[in-house]
Amino acid sequence: MTDAELSTLLIPLAAVIAPLLAALVARVLVVPLVVFEIGLGMLLGPSGLGWVSDSPILDALSQIGLAALFFMAGNEINPSSLRGTAGRSALGWWGLSAVLALGAGFALGPSPEAAVLIAVALTGTALGTLMPILRDAGLSRTPLGKAIIRTGTVGEFAPLVAVSVFLSGRQPLAGTIVLLGFALIAVLAFWLAQRGPHDWLRRMVSLTLHTSGQFAVRFVLLILAALVVLALALGVDFLLGAFTAGMLARAVLQGGDPEELRVIEAKLDSVAFGFLVPVFFIATGVTFPLASLIADPAALALVPVFALAMLLVRGIPGWLGAGRDAPTSDRRTAALCTATTLPLVIAVTGIGTTHGVLEESLAAAMVGAAMLTVLLFPMLALLGRQKERTVQTAH
Repeated sequence: MTDAELSTLLIPLAAVIAPLLAALVARVLVVPLVVFEIGLGMLLGPSGLGWVSDSPILDALSQIGLAALFFMAGNEINPSSLRGTAGRSALGWWGLSAVLALGAGFALGPSPEAAVLIAVALTGTALGTLMPILRDAGLSRTPLGKAIIRTGTVGEFAPLVAVSVFLSGRQPLAGTIVLLGFALIAVLAFWLAQRGPHDWLRRMVSLTLHTSGQFAVRFVLLILAALVVLALALGVDFLLGAFTAGMLARAVLQGGDPEELRVIEAKLDSVAFGFLVPVFFIATGVTFPLASLIADPAALALVPVFALAMLLVRGIPGWLGAGRDAPTSDRRTAALCTATTLPLVIAVTGIGTTHGVLEESLAAAMVGAAMLTVLLFPMLALLGRQKERTVQTAH
Protein backbone atom coordinates (compact mmCIF):
# COMPACT_ATOMS: atom_id res chain seq x y z
CA MET A 1 0.00 0.00 0.00
CA THR A 2 1.44 3.38 -1.02
CA ASP A 3 1.68 6.36 1.32
CA ALA A 4 -1.09 8.14 -0.59
CA GLU A 5 -3.39 5.13 -0.29
CA LEU A 6 -2.61 4.78 3.42
CA SER A 7 -3.32 8.49 4.00
CA THR A 8 -6.60 8.18 2.09
CA LEU A 9 -7.68 5.54 4.60
CA LEU A 10 -6.16 6.86 7.84
CA ILE A 11 -7.34 10.49 7.67
CA PRO A 12 -11.06 9.57 7.41
CA LEU A 13 -10.44 6.94 10.10
CA ALA A 14 -8.99 9.61 12.41
CA ALA A 15 -11.97 11.86 11.62
CA VAL A 16 -14.30 9.05 12.77
CA ILE A 17 -12.30 8.14 15.88
CA ALA A 18 -12.00 11.77 17.10
CA PRO A 19 -15.70 12.29 18.02
CA LEU A 20 -15.78 8.82 19.61
CA LEU A 21 -12.89 9.79 21.87
CA ALA A 22 -14.49 13.17 22.61
CA ALA A 23 -17.75 11.47 23.62
CA LEU A 24 -15.88 8.98 25.82
CA VAL A 25 -13.86 11.67 27.59
CA ALA A 26 -16.94 13.91 27.93
CA ARG A 27 -18.20 11.62 30.69
CA VAL A 28 -15.41 13.06 32.84
CA LEU A 29 -14.28 16.27 31.13
CA VAL A 30 -15.49 18.31 28.15
CA VAL A 31 -12.58 18.61 25.70
CA PRO A 32 -13.05 20.34 22.31
CA LEU A 33 -13.23 17.92 19.40
CA VAL A 34 -10.42 19.69 17.54
CA VAL A 35 -7.98 18.63 20.27
CA PHE A 36 -8.54 14.98 19.38
CA GLU A 37 -8.33 15.71 15.64
CA ILE A 38 -4.99 17.49 16.04
CA GLY A 39 -3.74 14.86 18.46
CA LEU A 40 -4.59 12.01 16.12
CA GLY A 41 -2.85 13.89 13.31
CA MET A 42 0.29 14.13 15.44
CA LEU A 43 0.05 10.42 16.24
CA LEU A 44 -0.25 9.45 12.58
CA GLY A 45 2.26 12.01 11.28
CA PRO A 46 6.06 12.13 11.17
CA SER A 47 6.25 13.13 14.84
CA GLY A 48 4.37 9.96 15.81
CA LEU A 49 3.95 6.68 13.94
CA GLY A 50 4.98 8.17 10.62
CA TRP A 51 2.10 6.54 8.74
CA VAL A 52 0.89 9.81 7.18
CA SER A 53 3.14 12.47 5.68
CA ASP A 54 2.51 15.87 4.17
CA SER A 55 1.67 15.83 0.49
CA PRO A 56 0.32 18.26 -2.14
CA ILE A 57 -3.11 16.58 -1.97
CA LEU A 58 -3.26 16.77 1.83
CA ASP A 59 -2.09 20.39 1.75
CA ALA A 60 -4.78 21.29 -0.82
CA LEU A 61 -7.53 19.60 1.19
CA SER A 62 -6.24 21.28 4.34
CA GLN A 63 -6.43 24.72 2.71
CA ILE A 64 -9.98 24.00 1.53
CA GLY A 65 -10.86 22.91 5.06
CA LEU A 66 -9.40 26.12 6.48
CA ALA A 67 -11.45 28.15 3.99
CA ALA A 68 -14.57 26.17 5.00
CA LEU A 69 -13.86 26.91 8.68
CA PHE A 70 -13.69 30.67 8.05
CA PHE A 71 -16.73 30.46 5.76
CA MET A 72 -18.79 28.82 8.52
CA ALA A 73 -17.59 31.48 10.97
CA GLY A 74 -18.75 34.23 8.61
CA ASN A 75 -22.04 32.40 8.01
CA GLU A 76 -22.82 32.66 11.72
CA ILE A 77 -22.57 36.44 11.62
CA ASN A 78 -25.53 38.73 11.38
CA PRO A 79 -24.02 42.02 10.10
CA SER A 80 -26.72 44.01 11.91
CA SER A 81 -25.33 42.74 15.24
CA LEU A 82 -22.13 44.71 14.57
CA ARG A 83 -23.89 48.02 14.09
CA GLY A 84 -24.35 50.67 16.73
CA THR A 85 -22.78 50.81 20.15
CA ALA A 86 -22.19 47.06 20.47
CA GLY A 87 -20.22 46.90 17.23
CA ARG A 88 -18.16 49.98 18.04
CA SER A 89 -17.42 48.56 21.47
CA ALA A 90 -16.22 45.25 20.01
CA LEU A 91 -13.97 47.12 17.57
CA GLY A 92 -12.64 49.28 20.40
CA TRP A 93 -11.74 46.25 22.51
CA TRP A 94 -9.94 44.75 19.52
CA GLY A 95 -8.00 48.02 19.26
CA LEU A 96 -6.86 47.49 22.84
CA SER A 97 -5.80 43.96 21.86
CA ALA A 98 -3.80 45.39 18.96
CA VAL A 99 -1.91 47.74 21.28
CA LEU A 100 -1.16 44.93 23.74
CA ALA A 101 -0.18 42.63 20.88
CA LEU A 102 2.32 45.12 19.46
CA GLY A 103 3.95 45.35 22.86
CA ALA A 104 4.15 41.57 23.11
CA GLY A 105 5.36 41.30 19.52
CA PHE A 106 8.29 43.62 20.06
CA ALA A 107 9.11 41.87 23.33
CA LEU A 108 9.13 38.39 21.78
CA GLY A 109 10.04 39.02 18.14
CA PRO A 110 13.66 38.94 16.93
CA SER A 111 13.03 41.74 14.40
CA PRO A 112 10.46 44.49 13.69
CA GLU A 113 9.01 42.41 10.84
CA ALA A 114 8.64 39.41 13.12
CA ALA A 115 7.10 41.62 15.81
CA VAL A 116 4.34 42.74 13.41
CA LEU A 117 3.67 39.12 12.41
CA ILE A 118 3.47 38.03 16.03
CA ALA A 119 1.19 40.96 16.88
CA VAL A 120 -1.25 40.12 14.08
CA ALA A 121 -1.33 36.48 15.17
CA LEU A 122 -1.99 37.42 18.79
CA THR A 123 -5.05 39.54 17.99
CA GLY A 124 -7.13 36.70 16.54
CA THR A 125 -10.04 34.72 17.96
CA ALA A 126 -10.89 31.29 16.53
CA LEU A 127 -14.58 32.02 16.04
CA GLY A 128 -15.01 29.13 13.60
CA THR A 129 -13.57 26.76 16.20
CA LEU A 130 -15.63 28.28 19.00
CA MET A 131 -19.03 28.28 17.30
CA PRO A 132 -19.64 24.50 17.56
CA ILE A 133 -18.49 24.63 21.19
CA LEU A 134 -20.84 27.51 22.02
CA ARG A 135 -23.73 25.80 20.22
CA ASP A 136 -23.14 22.51 22.01
CA ALA A 137 -23.03 24.34 25.35
CA GLY A 138 -26.29 26.17 24.56
CA LEU A 139 -24.59 29.57 24.73
CA SER A 140 -24.73 30.78 21.14
CA ARG A 141 -28.15 32.47 21.42
CA THR A 142 -27.70 33.88 24.94
CA PRO A 143 -26.61 37.48 25.66
CA LEU A 144 -23.22 36.17 26.79
CA GLY A 145 -22.84 34.07 23.66
CA LYS A 146 -23.81 36.99 21.43
CA ALA A 147 -21.23 39.18 23.16
CA ILE A 148 -18.55 36.53 22.61
CA ILE A 149 -19.56 36.17 18.96
CA ARG A 150 -19.41 39.94 18.39
CA THR A 151 -15.96 40.15 19.94
CA GLY A 152 -14.87 37.02 18.10
CA THR A 153 -16.17 38.35 14.78
CA VAL A 154 -13.94 41.40 15.02
CA GLY A 155 -11.13 39.15 16.25
CA GLU A 156 -11.56 37.01 13.13
CA PHE A 157 -12.14 39.79 10.59
CA ALA A 158 -9.79 42.58 11.69
CA PRO A 159 -6.60 40.44 11.72
CA LEU A 160 -7.44 39.22 8.20
CA VAL A 161 -7.61 42.86 7.10
CA ALA A 162 -4.24 43.45 8.76
CA VAL A 163 -2.80 40.41 6.96
CA SER A 164 -4.06 41.73 3.62
CA VAL A 165 -2.62 45.22 4.22
CA PHE A 166 0.68 44.50 5.97
CA LEU A 167 1.58 40.90 5.10
CA SER A 168 0.58 40.69 1.45
CA GLY A 169 4.06 41.54 0.13
CA ARG A 170 2.88 44.96 -1.06
CA GLN A 171 3.49 48.35 0.44
CA PRO A 172 0.77 49.17 3.02
CA LEU A 173 -0.74 51.87 0.77
CA ALA A 174 -0.98 49.48 -2.20
CA GLY A 175 -2.38 46.77 0.06
CA THR A 176 -5.01 49.17 1.37
CA ILE A 177 -6.05 50.19 -2.15
CA VAL A 178 -6.42 46.54 -3.22
CA LEU A 179 -8.36 45.77 -0.05
CA LEU A 180 -10.71 48.69 -0.74
CA GLY A 181 -11.30 47.29 -4.22
CA PHE A 182 -12.24 43.92 -2.70
CA ALA A 183 -14.48 45.69 -0.17
CA LEU A 184 -16.30 47.64 -2.90
CA ILE A 185 -17.04 44.45 -4.83
CA ALA A 186 -18.22 42.75 -1.62
CA VAL A 187 -20.48 45.70 -0.74
CA LEU A 188 -21.99 45.59 -4.24
CA ALA A 189 -22.66 41.87 -3.81
CA PHE A 190 -24.36 42.50 -0.45
CA TRP A 191 -26.47 45.27 -1.99
CA LEU A 192 -27.60 42.99 -4.80
CA ALA A 193 -28.33 40.19 -2.31
CA GLN A 194 -30.63 42.42 -0.26
CA ARG A 195 -32.52 43.96 -3.18
CA GLY A 196 -36.11 42.81 -3.45
CA PRO A 197 -37.47 39.27 -3.18
CA HIS A 198 -35.43 36.57 -4.96
CA ASP A 199 -38.40 34.41 -5.90
CA TRP A 200 -36.48 32.35 -8.45
CA LEU A 201 -33.87 31.47 -5.83
CA ARG A 202 -36.44 30.48 -3.23
CA ARG A 203 -38.28 28.34 -5.78
CA MET A 204 -35.11 26.52 -6.75
CA VAL A 205 -34.17 26.02 -3.09
CA SER A 206 -37.61 24.56 -2.32
CA LEU A 207 -37.70 22.35 -5.42
CA THR A 208 -34.26 20.80 -4.85
CA LEU A 209 -33.91 20.85 -1.07
CA HIS A 210 -34.65 17.15 -0.70
CA THR A 211 -33.44 15.99 -4.12
CA SER A 212 -30.06 15.30 -5.65
CA GLY A 213 -30.14 18.81 -7.12
CA GLN A 214 -29.25 20.50 -3.80
CA PHE A 215 -29.30 23.93 -5.45
CA ALA A 216 -28.91 25.85 -2.18
CA VAL A 217 -25.74 24.00 -1.17
CA ARG A 218 -24.28 24.28 -4.66
CA PHE A 219 -25.10 27.99 -4.86
CA VAL A 220 -23.49 28.66 -1.48
CA LEU A 221 -20.35 26.76 -2.49
CA LEU A 222 -20.25 28.86 -5.67
CA ILE A 223 -20.30 32.02 -3.54
CA LEU A 224 -17.41 30.64 -1.48
CA ALA A 225 -15.40 29.74 -4.57
CA ALA A 226 -16.10 33.09 -6.24
CA LEU A 227 -14.97 35.24 -3.31
CA VAL A 228 -11.93 33.07 -2.58
CA VAL A 229 -10.85 33.29 -6.23
CA LEU A 230 -11.52 37.06 -6.21
CA ALA A 231 -9.37 37.45 -3.10
CA LEU A 232 -6.56 35.41 -4.64
CA ALA A 233 -6.78 37.37 -7.92
CA LEU A 234 -6.50 40.68 -6.06
CA GLY A 235 -3.76 39.43 -3.75
CA VAL A 236 -6.00 39.67 -0.67
CA ASP A 237 -5.73 36.88 1.90
CA PHE A 238 -8.05 34.10 0.72
CA LEU A 239 -9.39 33.60 4.27
CA LEU A 240 -10.86 37.10 4.13
CA GLY A 241 -12.67 36.02 0.97
CA ALA A 242 -13.94 32.86 2.68
CA PHE A 243 -15.14 34.78 5.76
CA THR A 244 -16.90 37.39 3.60
CA ALA A 245 -18.48 34.60 1.53
CA GLY A 246 -20.05 33.17 4.67
CA MET A 247 -21.65 36.49 5.51
CA LEU A 248 -22.80 36.98 1.91
CA ALA A 249 -24.34 33.50 1.74
CA ARG A 250 -26.35 34.28 4.85
CA ALA A 251 -27.57 37.53 3.28
CA VAL A 252 -28.53 35.82 0.02
CA LEU A 253 -30.61 33.14 1.74
CA GLN A 254 -32.25 35.35 4.36
CA GLY A 255 -35.98 35.83 4.12
CA GLY A 256 -36.65 32.26 3.05
CA ASP A 257 -38.72 29.69 4.86
CA PRO A 258 -37.23 29.28 8.39
CA GLU A 259 -37.52 25.49 8.31
CA GLU A 260 -35.79 25.32 4.94
CA LEU A 261 -33.03 27.59 6.23
CA ARG A 262 -32.48 25.23 9.18
CA VAL A 263 -32.20 22.31 6.76
CA ILE A 264 -29.67 24.23 4.62
CA GLU A 265 -27.68 25.13 7.71
CA ALA A 266 -27.57 21.45 8.71
CA LYS A 267 -26.38 20.49 5.22
CA LEU A 268 -23.61 23.11 5.30
CA ASP A 269 -22.58 21.86 8.74
CA SER A 270 -22.39 18.35 7.29
CA VAL A 271 -20.18 19.42 4.38
CA ALA A 272 -17.89 21.59 6.50
CA PHE A 273 -17.66 19.83 9.86
CA GLY A 274 -18.33 16.36 8.51
CA PHE A 275 -15.48 16.39 6.00
CA LEU A 276 -13.49 19.54 5.19
CA VAL A 277 -12.74 21.07 8.60
CA PRO A 278 -11.63 17.78 10.24
CA VAL A 279 -9.12 17.30 7.41
CA PHE A 280 -7.64 20.72 8.19
CA PHE A 281 -7.19 19.99 11.89
CA ILE A 282 -5.86 16.46 11.30
CA ALA A 283 -3.43 17.85 8.70
CA THR A 284 -2.35 20.49 11.23
CA GLY A 285 -1.38 17.68 13.58
CA VAL A 286 0.36 15.74 10.81
CA THR A 287 2.51 18.70 9.78
CA PHE A 288 3.21 20.02 13.29
CA PRO A 289 6.95 19.60 14.01
CA LEU A 290 6.50 18.21 17.52
CA ALA A 291 9.79 16.30 17.58
CA SER A 292 11.86 19.33 16.56
CA LEU A 293 10.02 21.53 19.06
CA ILE A 294 10.74 19.11 21.89
CA ALA A 295 14.38 18.94 20.78
CA ASP A 296 14.70 22.75 21.06
CA PRO A 297 14.44 23.72 24.76
CA ALA A 298 14.38 27.45 24.00
CA ALA A 299 11.49 27.12 21.57
CA LEU A 300 9.66 24.74 23.89
CA ALA A 301 9.98 27.25 26.74
CA LEU A 302 8.27 29.85 24.54
CA VAL A 303 5.08 27.78 24.22
CA PRO A 304 3.65 28.75 27.64
CA VAL A 305 4.95 32.30 27.15
CA PHE A 306 2.99 32.69 23.91
CA ALA A 307 -0.06 31.03 25.46
CA LEU A 308 0.05 33.57 28.30
CA ALA A 309 0.46 36.39 25.78
CA MET A 310 -2.62 35.16 23.90
CA LEU A 311 -4.59 35.06 27.13
CA LEU A 312 -3.60 38.60 28.09
CA VAL A 313 -3.86 40.18 24.63
CA ARG A 314 -7.36 38.86 23.89
CA GLY A 315 -8.54 37.82 27.35
CA ILE A 316 -8.31 41.24 28.98
CA PRO A 317 -10.49 42.93 26.32
CA GLY A 318 -12.82 39.91 26.45
CA TRP A 319 -13.18 40.26 30.22
CA LEU A 320 -13.81 44.01 29.99
CA GLY A 321 -16.12 43.66 26.99
CA ALA A 322 -18.47 41.26 28.78
CA GLY A 323 -20.14 44.25 30.44
CA ARG A 324 -19.88 46.04 33.75
CA ASP A 325 -22.80 44.19 35.27
CA ALA A 326 -21.77 40.73 34.06
CA PRO A 327 -21.08 38.18 36.82
CA THR A 328 -17.54 36.94 37.28
CA SER A 329 -18.36 33.56 35.72
CA ASP A 330 -19.56 35.27 32.54
CA ARG A 331 -16.47 37.47 32.41
CA ARG A 332 -14.26 34.40 32.82
CA THR A 333 -16.11 32.59 30.04
CA ALA A 334 -15.89 35.61 27.72
CA ALA A 335 -12.18 36.16 28.40
CA LEU A 336 -11.17 32.54 27.84
CA CYS A 337 -13.32 32.10 24.73
CA THR A 338 -12.06 35.34 23.22
CA ALA A 339 -8.46 34.24 23.83
CA THR A 340 -8.95 30.92 22.03
CA THR A 341 -7.09 30.94 18.73
CA LEU A 342 -5.43 28.63 16.20
CA PRO A 343 -6.33 28.92 12.48
CA LEU A 344 -5.10 32.51 12.16
CA VAL A 345 -1.86 31.64 13.98
CA ILE A 346 -1.29 28.78 11.52
CA ALA A 347 -1.94 31.10 8.57
CA VAL A 348 0.27 33.94 9.85
CA THR A 349 3.18 31.73 10.88
CA GLY A 350 2.98 30.06 7.47
CA ILE A 351 3.41 33.49 5.85
CA GLY A 352 6.26 34.28 8.22
CA THR A 353 8.24 31.09 7.55
CA THR A 354 7.63 31.28 3.79
CA HIS A 355 9.12 34.80 3.65
CA GLY A 356 11.94 33.99 6.08
CA VAL A 357 10.70 36.40 8.74
CA LEU A 358 10.03 33.73 11.36
CA GLU A 359 12.26 30.77 12.17
CA GLU A 360 10.61 27.36 12.07
CA SER A 361 11.18 26.86 15.80
CA LEU A 362 9.52 30.18 16.72
CA ALA A 363 6.58 29.44 14.41
CA ALA A 364 6.21 25.99 15.98
CA ALA A 365 6.18 27.54 19.46
CA MET A 366 3.40 29.93 18.43
CA VAL A 367 1.30 27.16 16.87
CA GLY A 368 1.93 24.97 19.92
CA ALA A 369 0.72 27.79 22.18
CA ALA A 370 -2.38 28.25 20.02
CA MET A 371 -3.06 24.51 20.34
CA LEU A 372 -2.87 24.93 24.11
CA THR A 373 -5.49 27.69 23.97
CA VAL A 374 -7.84 25.36 22.06
CA LEU A 375 -7.18 22.55 24.51
CA LEU A 376 -7.49 24.51 27.75
CA PHE A 377 -9.37 27.78 27.32
CA PRO A 378 -12.82 26.55 26.16
CA MET A 379 -12.70 23.75 28.72
CA LEU A 380 -11.90 26.23 31.52
CA ALA A 381 -14.45 28.70 30.14
CA LEU A 382 -17.29 26.19 30.45
CA LEU A 383 -16.12 24.66 33.71
CA GLY A 384 -18.91 24.79 36.27
CA ARG A 385 -21.48 26.19 33.85
CA GLN A 386 -24.82 24.52 33.40
CA LYS A 387 -25.91 24.08 29.80
CA GLU A 388 -27.93 27.16 28.92
CA ARG A 389 -31.49 26.51 27.82
CA THR A 390 -32.69 29.25 25.55
CA VAL A 391 -35.37 29.69 22.95
CA GLN A 392 -33.64 28.98 19.65
CA THR A 393 -34.81 31.84 17.47
CA ALA A 394 -33.38 32.90 14.17
CA HIS A 395 -31.13 35.95 14.41
